[in-house]
Amino acid sequence: MRRISVYFISLIAIAGCLSGNLFAQDTLTVPLKIKAGAELSGPVSHYYDKKTDSKEFYISADLNEKKAVYLSAGYTSYNYSQYNYAFNDKGIFIKAGFDYNLLKPDKAGGRYWAGIGLHYGISIFNSQVPSFSTENYWGSKSSSIPSRTSMGHFLEATPGVRAELFKNLSIGWNVSLRMLLYSGAGANMKPLDMPGYGDAGKKIQTGVSYYIAWNFTYKKITVIQKKEEPEEPEDTDTQNNQNNLNNQNNPGSVQKSPRSLQNSPGIK
Repeated sequence: MRRISVYFISLIAIAGCLSGNLFAQDTLTVPLKIKAGAELSGPVSHYYDKKTDSKEFYISADLNEKKAVYLSAGYTSYNYSQYNYAFNDKGIFIKAGFDYNLLKPDKAGGRYWAGIGLHYGISIFNSQVPSFSTENYWGSKSSSIPSRTSMGHFLEATPGVRAELFKNLSIGWNVSLRMLLYSGAGANMKPLDMPGYGDAGKKIQTGVSYYIAWNFTYKKITVIQKKEEPEEPEDTDTQNNQNNLNNQNNPGSVQKSPRSLQNSPGIK
C-alpha cells in the first residue's frame, strides 16, 4: 500500500512539473483563413499588349500557423505574327502545392504573410502555325502546321509578401521562378507561350505577379511560443575579483591606472 502511494504521489509531482512548464510559455491565438483571389498583371498587360490575354484565380486554406494548401487555375491565349511566321495558342493551366509563411505567428497575426510557395503546374493547350515561309537559293516556300493539343508540366517557386489592407481584403505580390519539365509539343515545335509557364523554348522562366484576395477566418488555433530568455549581464565584480587574484599570483605583473600612465615620464 505504501509503495502504491509513493507511485501516486510521484505521478502527481511529474504532472505538476509538466503543467508548470506549459503555463510558463506564452500562448497565442492564431486565425486560420481561407483566401480566394485573382492575379492582376495579366489583364493589365493585355491592355497594353494585345498579343497575350491571361487570367488566373486562386484559392488557399491555412493548415496551421505556417503552412497553407494552394490551388490556382487560369486561361491564356497568345497570338504572334511577323513578316514570314505566325503562331497562336490557347489553353488552361492548373497549379497546386503549398505556401509557407516564414513570419513568426506573433508578427503575422493572421494579417501578414512573407514566405514562399512551391507548386506543380499542368498546362493543356491548343497550338498551331497558320502560316510560315522560307526563302533559299532555289526560291521560296510557304506552308503551315495544323492545330494540335498538347500537355506540358512545370515546377514553380514563388517568394513574395501579402498584407491585409482592409478587413478581409488582402493585396500582395510575388516573384515567379518556373522550371520546365516537359513542353508537350516535341523538340521541333516548342510553343512560344505555354499557358501558365511562358516561352517553352526556355528551361527557366521568371515573372512578377500581383494579387488581390478576399479572406475569412474559418477556425482559430492556440499556438505555444517559447519565452525568449533575456541575456544575463556580465558580472563585472566577479571579473575584477578574478583579475585581482591573477595579480596576486603574479607579483611581477602590475597594472597601472590611466592616471599613473599619464604621469609616467615617457608618456605625454
